[in-house]
Amino acid sequence: MAKRSSLSIRIVEGKNLPAKDITGSSDPYCIVKVDNEPIIRTATVWKTLCPFWGEEYQVHLPPTFHSVAFYVMDEDALSRDDVIGKVCLTRDTLASHPKGFSGWAHLMEVDPDEEVQGEIHLRLEVVSGTRGCRLRCSVLEARDLAPKDRNGASDPFVRVRYKGRTHETSIVKKSCYPRWNETFEFELEEGAAEALCVEAWDWDLVSRNDFLGKVVVNVQRLRAAQQEEGWFRLQPDQSKSRQRGEGNLGSLQLEVRLRDETVLPSGCYQPLVQLLCREVKLGTQGPGQLIPLIEETTSTECRQDVASTLLRLFLGQGLAKDFLDLLFQLELGRTSEANTLFRSNSLASKSMESFLKVAGMRYLHGVLGPIIDRVFEEKKYVELDPSKVEVKDVGCSGLHRPQTEAEVLEQSAQTLRAHLGALLSALSRSVRSCPAVVRATFRQLFRRVRERFPSAQDENVPFIAVTSFLCLRFISPAIMAPKLFHLRERHADARTSRTLLLLAKAVQNVGNMDTPASRAKEAWMEPLQPTVRQGVAQLKDFIAKLVDIQEKEELDLQRSLSLQAPPVKEGPLFIHRTKGKGPLMSSFKKLHFSLTTEALSFAKTPSSKCVNELNQWLSALRKVSIHNTGLLGSYHPGIFRGDKWSCCHQRDKTDLGCDKTRPRVTLQEWNDPLDHDLEAQLIYRHLLGVEAELWEKHRQLLAGPGAGPVPTGPGEAPQDPLAQLLQVLQDLKEAHRSSPAGSPSSEPSHLLELQT
Repeated sequence: MAKRSSLSIRIVEGKNLPAKDITGSSDPYCIVKVDNEPIIRTATVWKTLCPFWGEEYQVHLPPTFHSVAFYVMDEDALSRDDVIGKVCLTRDTLASHPKGFSGWAHLMEVDPDEEVQGEIHLRLEVVSGTRGCRLRCSVLEARDLAPKDRNGASDPFVRVRYKGRTHETSIVKKSCYPRWNETFEFELEEGAAEALCVEAWDWDLVSRNDFLGKVVVNVQRLRAAQQEEGWFRLQPDQSKSRQRGEGNLGSLQLEVRLRDETVLPSGCYQPLVQLLCREVKLGTQGPGQLIPLIEETTSTECRQDVASTLLRLFLGQGLAKDFLDLLFQLELGRTSEANTLFRSNSLASKSMESFLKVAGMRYLHGVLGPIIDRVFEEKKYVELDPSKVEVKDVGCSGLHRPQTEAEVLEQSAQTLRAHLGALLSALSRSVRSCPAVVRATFRQLFRRVRERFPSAQDENVPFIAVTSFLCLRFISPAIMAPKLFHLRERHADARTSRTLLLLAKAVQNVGNMDTPASRAKEAWMEPLQPTVRQGVAQLKDFIAKLVDIQEKEELDLQRSLSLQAPPVKEGPLFIHRTKGKGPLMSSFKKLHFSLTTEALSFAKTPSSKCVNELNQWLSALRKVSIHNTGLLGSYHPGIFRGDKWSCCHQRDKTDLGCDKTRPRVTLQEWNDPLDHDLEAQLIYRHLLGVEAELWEKHRQLLAGPGAGPVPTGPGEAPQDPLAQLLQVLQDLKEAHRSSPAGSPSSEPSHLLELQT
């Protein structure tokens, strides 16, 4: 049994931010930290006080986390970025909102005395002697302290206070992992109620010392326990309460949902997984029709989550194609008009979207990546709508003349035709590089639609069915928001965004097979029509080749791909090399790394285009090492330079690490390894939420002929699939009841520690 926690985060927008630049504006972006560990950085939105981000993230984190904080920053090219303000949501706050926290939150001023992190190792004792009892406090070491100096470290020392007396440790220079091993004693009076305060500080020669955190110890409890030793989490200093203005720093709109799950052993979920897999294998001929029933009882709000979970569950069972084929048949069975096919946000549409992101993202990067890069690099002004044309000055033989509207429109059309033509050509050449499971799924879709609409007037319907997913729900959204599909690290500026939008519209027109309805919407797109018409022919030829995959070819392609471990992350990293002391003895070398579930390899040149931030690399490394039985219990976050470790200054190279290896935060990515037990638990959780509707449906079926008995206990084995499902839910409920109850516990706190 394991406890899993995850956060669904959507950073929507900000408003009324203060101006930080001399231009009267700001360049805001967001940093998200979980317990002071940075995990997310949004794109920078330039020159605005009301930025829109619209970025979504799924974060997996330890159940013992304490808070998640959102910092709004102002990016500066020449100086240090300014902190505008922050919003902090504690675990308790998120737990009190089962459906998630959603709305506007006022940005608060960032107080340096509250920006603390790390832990301190203390040994506390009550020692009896001839002159009475004495309180002994041994300050051993600390780890993961906040870096307060420009060199990326601190100069920490500890101040211990009790009943007006103060002791201080020595100062450890340039370390966030100091070791002191110093002991102090205080006279302990009978019945004394004052607390022992242990404070960590960063020593500064010129300016005032920086606060690093504190621990407050209940001496009365210590007297009862006599001795206590352990790691104590450093707390902020909230004794200096001060008035903070709300509203003057602006607001941030957030959607944050915490989900805690207790995942049972795999064997507990086998009956549920086997039952669902059997229903998918039987298809529309199955007696129970559990998949249609799940679709019927799934609300619009949670349909995307259910679709993604089901898709990943069946992908892990090798039944993704069969699951999607079943959904295709169900959708076709209730569709009478060809022009409405797959246009709604049904379970089939949402599942197919998730499928393409999981199985086809690398393919998308290979086809679309170079075109997106070219658009960003050229930064040309492109506009086809005459009502929005901005006349610009252009140089001509040293003379400047205004460019006419007709010239702007013609140059814009040429640019878009070039981009559209390049994309269609890349797509036409990509048949063999498309994953076999994607091709086989499109083959099933093409066949099902052609069987449902066989008439000559519906000749294009099977092609449009494929393009409704490939173009309208996959390629076009990636063109309009390349950062959200990991094609770029930053959002596009206003000019590039307009170019991408027009290109996406052209792709949609091609995907719609250049129907009169699509042409009538925006007549000013007419200059692209020759390329669109040519693109329709190219696209139909591409789809015909794409779906022309035989079972043997599909198996051969899958077998060849299964022999290669898929990369989890790829991209450039800078390797720091040191040969001794001093800045001249250090060097940096740029290498291109590829991380798979089996190995971390590198080369001097990149094999594919991909840029990754440091936190994404750390997240990927944590994921692939989660099942590593040889994982060390501790490690050194620094390097061994000269004759000592840079982090803790220990001189023994084989010394145990100064920081503990802990389950840190990871970002969910499209290429994450599948977690079969978690997916099954999420499906169980959803079915539990609609259990009443399932029972009502079962009662209705009981009124019909040939209905089986209602399941009443674990010993029964009902034949009706719905009755079996209800029985499985009862068994899982009982398994959860018998497991250690309660919500995920917070980090174990010491009885002696006072909450400040």
